[in-house]
Amino acid sequence: MPHTRTVRMSAWAVPGIPEIVSGNDLTVVIVAAVVSDSGDELSGGLQDGDILTVTSKIVSKAEGRSVQAADREQAITDETVRVVASRVNATGVTRIVENRLGLVMAAAGVDSSNTSDGTVLLLPLDPDATARQLCRALRERFGVRLGVVITDTVGRPWRMGQADIAIGAAGIRVLDDLRGTVDASGRPLAVSVTAVADEIAAATDLVKGKVGGLPVAVVRGLAHHVTELDAVGARSLVRIGADDMFHLGTKEAWLAGFDEANKRLARSHDTTFEED
Repeated sequence: MPHTRTVRMSAWAVPGIPEIVSGNDLTVVIVAAVVSDSGDELSGGLQDGDILTVTSKIVSKAEGRSVQAADREQAITDETVRVVASRVNATGVTRIVENRLGLVMAAAGVDSSNTSDGTVLLLPLDPDATARQLCRALRERFGVRLGVVITDTVGRPWRMGQADIAIGAAGIRVLDDLRGTVDASGRPLAVSVTAVADEIAAATDLVKGKVGGLPVAVVRGLAHHVTELDAVGARSLVRIGADDMFHLGTKEAWLAGFDEANKRLARSHDTTFEED
């Protein structure tokens, strides 16, 4: 597939999304907001190739993924597949874990921001499935070929601050594999694979923000990344197996190595005694 360079793109937040509660139909809510913002009942002002990003918070709220804040630690435990790192700090213990979606995040993605007092939100049940459902429904309603990305905020190893990533996606190429092509100097690219869905998520966070009540945004100018509904979702962005070079935190990796060394030493001593 030829790789098209993006010369210009634009992004804007969609106003008019109300507070979401359990049971809300997000398709209905988003359609109403898009139509109201554009004044265009037919297409909602959307065009072929547009991409909508949807903050995971409103997906979780619609799914009823809220629990009492007092149950936060148990919720983190329930969502955890494995602990990557754990650190004691002034406010308690921070757990960096792999959650059931395969994402490595602080507190398994359990979050208390932008939710009702006394509650915390868990991540959506299946963000890729939700993205496909939204994408299919919005394509049918507006008659345009668009993509959908569901976003969440994460911290980043080696970098300060947080950024949004894609945790669900449909109708877009989540990765743009440039390997085998050549750069501007004619040199072959051997490892370049652009994380398109993550870059879209991060870009639209700049217009959605965290405090303005704007959980949906539109990106225009990336039509060459819009594809069929059966394209792989955001789960494919997670490094697994041998590709995961940072399976544990620094302290945890050191302790695991130390423990393994002690076990090998003990086995070697047992072998020596048997020979004697």
